[in-house]
Amino acid sequence: MVKFNEALLDRTFAALSDPTRRALLARLSQLNDLSVSELAEPFAMSLPAVMKHLDVLSEAGLITRSKTGRTVACRLSAEPMEEAMEWLTRYQRFWSGSLDRLVAFVEEEAPCPLSPASPSGAESAPRPRKPSARRR
Repeated sequence: MVKFNEALLDRTFAALSDPTRRALLARLSQLNDLSVSELAEPFAMSLPAVMKHLDVLSEAGLITRSKTGRTVACRLSAEPMEEAMEWLTRYQRFWSGSLDRLVAFVEEEAPCPLSPASPSGAESAPRPRKPSARRR
């Protein structure tokens, strides 16, 4: 059985749980080596708020930062996501197998004959109408 670093998985999934952080990672996957200002550009939040998100991503090992002069550039680091994907793949196999067995079971069953709405075949009496607010 493969041993996973639980603390690393916890940090990775916690970092990925936020939609803003996922959007930052998606932006970095398309345009690598972006400055913090360039990364923050499309978001309707302050630069300090973006910096807090970047801190979480950095602590999880999902990004690396490098400073040149006054400019801080960010780069995607996918290694922690690879371990998370390996962990998820174990469960994908379980669910795929379970769903395959369910499909096989359903396909083996004979189709059910159409049954009348009422077992007696008699018509149901209409329900009495409730008084509406307009009639009062």
